[in-house]
Amino acid sequence: ILKARNYSSAWREQQQMYKLDIGWPKTPEDFTGQTFCVAVDSLHGLVYVGQRGDNVPKVLVFSEEGYFLYSWNNTVEMPHGIFVWNTATDSSVWITDVGTGKYGHTVKQYSPLGKLMQVLGTPGNAGSSLIPLQFDQPAEIFVEENGDIYVVDGDGGMNNRLIKLSDDYKEIWLTGTNGTGIGQFKIPHSVTVDAFGRVWVADRDNKRIQVFDKTTGEWLGSWSSCFSEDGPYSVRFTADYKYLIVAQLNINRLAILVAPPIGAIGDCVMIHTVQLADETKPHLVDVDMKSGAIYVAEIGAQQVQKFVPL
Repeated sequence: ILKARNYSSAWREQQQMYKLDIGWPKTPEDFTGQTFCVAVDSLHGLVYVGQRGDNVPKVLVFSEEGYFLYSWNNTVEMPHGIFVWNTATDSSVWITDVGTGKYGHTVKQYSPLGKLMQVLGTPGNAGSSLIPLQFDQPAEIFVEENGDIYVVDGDGGMNNRLIKLSDDYKEIWLTGTNGTGIGQFKIPHSVTVDAFGRVWVADRDNKRIQVFDKTTGEWLGSWSSCFSEDGPYSVRFTADYKYLIVAQLNINRLAILVAPPIGAIGDCVMIHTVQLADETKPHLVDVDMKSGAIYVAEIGAQQVQKFVPL
């Protein structure tokens, strides 16, 4: 009996892929609002957190060790998604703003210290799906190394679409309308690009992930079988592109899915889950592409948690 029990617990430990870093951040009281999004700058060892609330700094910056460094607040109203873009010489922070005031409905680029560098969209004006750069509650942005930009536009607004822009902000392609059909969306909430030329979108209220060709925008497939309990809120790849990390807000869970290699998208395979505490509400995640650590922005717990690979 003892042998069998030891065997089963060893098997369980093998399944465990991540453990919580209880020392991150060093000063949790620096979270003073609702933490909606997190982005890792693995090149410089920085972690950016977007939070909401009255009279709170909207962006907090930590070191990857968990030390609070600084914060900024200018021209950010209601951050929803955040992304760090690194070039050989520079880095910048992109934020999607779903506010309804004078800064909202925009996708904005900042310097690491919070200087506003670029605004896409018309601040304060919700857009129509007819105009590419007119956003209505843009949910998230992903920027490739070459500067190509992917925006999922539709955190509950009129637009339900995925847009690809060039590095000079011209439309390359645009896909998606409101609906449940192939290539349609109901709250496209998160977007990422893999190493094989595919764009992955968390189609939240359709409870599926849809996949597109990054060059043409062509639909390649979708996964829904993993999301019967709750739709996917975020999509990010592990550093080796073998797995996809998905947050499921309503069941307080991170799901780890097997990423298909080049070729068919196939069926969804969930190999592991990380169960978070009740009412944690994981909203968006990011992965450190150097260390493999996962950072989870939790709007229920009003914190960001760090999970390190075992």
